Amino acid sequence: MYTPFDKTRVVLRRCAVVIAGITCLPTLIAPPMASRIYSHLHQVWLKDSTKPVWLAESEKAGGFF
Repeated sequence: MYTPFDKTRVVLRRCAVVIAGITCLPTLIAPPMASRIYSHLHQVWLKDSTKPVWLAESEKAGGFF
């Protein structure tokens, strides 16, 4: 149903997140924007398949939610 991304795509996405994080570093000092940017970067970092990040994370919780 959901297809996993190949390792190359995951590594490229994570490299892009690191570059975006370094680029946005001056903006991350301001608290209101920092949480929004950090949340988006975190979702991009975790995504390793076509499955939504929230669904993958809830399955890892083992029925806690």
